[in-house]
Amino acid sequence: MTKSNVYIVLLLFFLIGCKEKSSRKTTQKSVMTVEEDVKIHPIEHATAVLEWKEFTIYIDPVGGLEKFKPYAEPDLILITDIHGDHFSLETLQALNTENAKIIVPQVVADKIPEEFTPQIDVLNNGESKERFGITVEAIPMYNLREEALKFHTKGRGNGYVLNMDGKRLYFSGDTEDIAEMRALKNIDMAFICMNLPYTMTEESAADAVLEFKPKQVYPYHYRGRPDVSDVTKFRTLVHKTNQKIEVVQLDWYPNNDL
Repeated sequence: MTKSNVYIVLLLFFLIGCKEKSSRKTTQKSVMTVEEDVKIHPIEHATAVLEWKEFTIYIDPVGGLEKFKPYAEPDLILITDIHGDHFSLETLQALNTENAKIIVPQVVADKIPEEFTPQIDVLNNGESKERFGITVEAIPMYNLREEALKFHTKGRGNGYVLNMDGKRLYFSGDTEDIAEMRALKNIDMAFICMNLPYTMTEESAADAVLEFKPKQVYPYHYRGRPDVSDVTKFRTLVHKTNQKIEVVQLDWYPNNDL
């Protein structure tokens, strides 16, 4: 083979490698950053992975080990409630949680085997705990509508506010537009549910957001039974009154055309 042919072959290998690398890059999920110190990875529905400094936080890890293989092992795990879209003992046991702290309401702790007891912090509504430089506040989450009271009773589950170097991130869990949500202050990022019949309508979610005024709001947990909530409608309702609140849409249902 001549020297020029060698150069051509090497160039072809280089171009093919670049193309494959580019193709892999475009398949990655979108990631949002807050001043480049917090990364949010939507997994599915109510499940997320957060990266902050050298720490990795799992929110409501469900769906099996495979969903979490692209990410570092958790340092902190937050679980909001007992329902299967928030708590999966099978997933928890499949993950490597050897070095993790697990923050849960009592109702979830009661369903976790004793082997996890040294790792568990039980938080009741209104309580807080500092782990890895993150102060976690347990916020109530419950239903208000008479026909929905059976789904989420007051005092059972937790929403969470994470205080991270002056940034405040709120995960609503399963709730309606309760007074405790409306009273939140200085929220930078709010992850707000809206799915019937379990939580609230787009109108209720928008009305609550307009009252506590987060800098950014991320609609999540918006697949209901049988319908999917209209996130565009939610954004329109928020911006009709307050265009300063940024509504950010991430792909919470990567396996569905929603």
